[in-house]
Amino acid sequence: MHDRLESDKLEAFEAYRTRMNKRILDHDSHAGIKRFFNLDSAAYREGALDTRTKELLGLVASLVLRCEDCIHYHVTQCVREGYTDEELYDAMNVALIVGGSIVIPHFRRAVETMDLARARENKVDSNE
Repeated sequence: MHDRLESDKLEAFEAYRTRMNKRILDHDSHAGIKRFFNLDSAAYREGALDTRTKELLGLVASLVLRCEDCIHYHVTQCVREGYTDEELYDAMNVALIVGGSIVIPHFRRAVETMDLARARENKVDSNE
């Protein structure tokens, strides 16, 4: 039961993010908002750096800036991109060094999200 409640948190976050992004982008009166969302999406596309690396950079920046939604998003993307726990911990160590001890609570949540995302990925893999 506990595992289900935990995975519900990740699914609820993703559903909320999707729903609210759609709500924001469906509002036609502000081109600047749409431009910013487009810039955000474009920043993670293949370029001199691959998308995989950019997601890891996004995770580190999100931890340093202490943005919970961004941390959840980038952790799940990094898991989808195939980063190992060791690679993610190494990157999160950089965020901890750059951001200092105030990053620790966000590091904890990132690890929790990583565990939830891995559990979901393992569940998907076992269903195939």
